[in-house]
Amino acid sequence: MDSSTVAFATVPTRLGDVLAAVTADGVAATHFRDGSRVRARIAARLGMPAADDPVRTAAVREELAAYFRGELKEFRAPVDWRLMSPLQRQVLGTLHATVPYGEVVTYGELAARSGTGVPARAIGSIMGGNAIPIIVPCHRVVASNGLGGFSGGDGVESKRWLLTLEGHLPPTLDWDL
Repeated sequence: MDSSTVAFATVPTRLGDVLAAVTADGVAATHFRDGSRVRARIAARLGMPAADDPVRTAAVREELAAYFRGELKEFRAPVDWRLMSPLQRQVLGTLHATVPYGEVVTYGELAARSGTGVPARAIGSIMGGNAIPIIVPCHRVVASNGLGGFSGGDGVESKRWLLTLEGHLPPTLDWDL
């Protein structure tokens, strides 16, 4: 395995073709849409050329597919935090480690839990800058008075779909999981 490259995998889902970028250290990025521009932007941010390495991406591809089928509740693929600032890593790492499948936390609760002193409003910005949505579950962070925002996929509708998949929200009549 070449440690100086990034390999990509795509998983077709109800929310689009979810892309995962995997380095030798783990999953460095996910995106709700695949495409050459998205791949080039991620590779440039990582400062790594892309490589075709289906062995490296197999585990995360299988985990994402199982998650979207409703069969996986905890991702085991290692996370490569290199695209995160130390503050983002502390907040998102706290989220990743302490908010399991099917549960949610408010922006304010995550702010307090992370021990960063960051106000709740800034937590929303950190969630919006999450390079690894789904695996680092920013969709599980909600406003104290509702769902709050979501910058992935189709916005709040994608967040609602993920929280419904996880059983936190009841399915709607027109929603096919």
